[in-house]
Amino acid sequence: MSGRVVPAPATGRGDPAVQRLVQAAFETIRSRYVLARHQIAAAILDADGTVHVGLHVDAMIGRAAVCAEACALSAARLSTDAALVAVAAVRYPKPTEPPEARLVPPCGLCRELLLDHAPDLTVAINGSKGIELMPLKGLLPHKYVGTKWAACAAPEATPTQTRH
Repeated sequence: MSGRVVPAPATGRGDPAVQRLVQAAFETIRSRYVLARHQIAAAILDADGTVHVGLHVDAMIGRAAVCAEACALSAARLSTDAALVAVAAVRYPKPTEPPEARLVPPCGLCRELLLDHAPDLTVAINGSKGIELMPLKGLLPHKYVGTKWAACAAPEATPTQTRH
């Protein structure tokens, strides 16, 4: 890594849990950033207060890349069965970009994955009053509901919804 200074995303005077998550994700990517390899880190808070981090792992074939949120989810599930409460992801800037780390919402695939494993999860986003937590369901209002796992059946599903 270069010696340039990249500040963490501003969290303001908001929720301490949000500040803790964003800072954990930022510190992880700040220390592990490698151009074209690791650009995003995520942090997941569990109900016991433990923060689990994950690092984006890029690949020569884009489809083989693994998102930071998936890695954080795996880290959490390796160490606890506690409910997962909140997630935050921070993107570190490339050397050609302004030196500003920024909060990013989970991609669509990660939204589906996280909701499969933590249906009540909240996500740190840039809101009108700075960084705030919102239900992840709000970012993915029409989640896929299959029959692979009985526990995934959405209680609000109606008979007219297609289930695969």
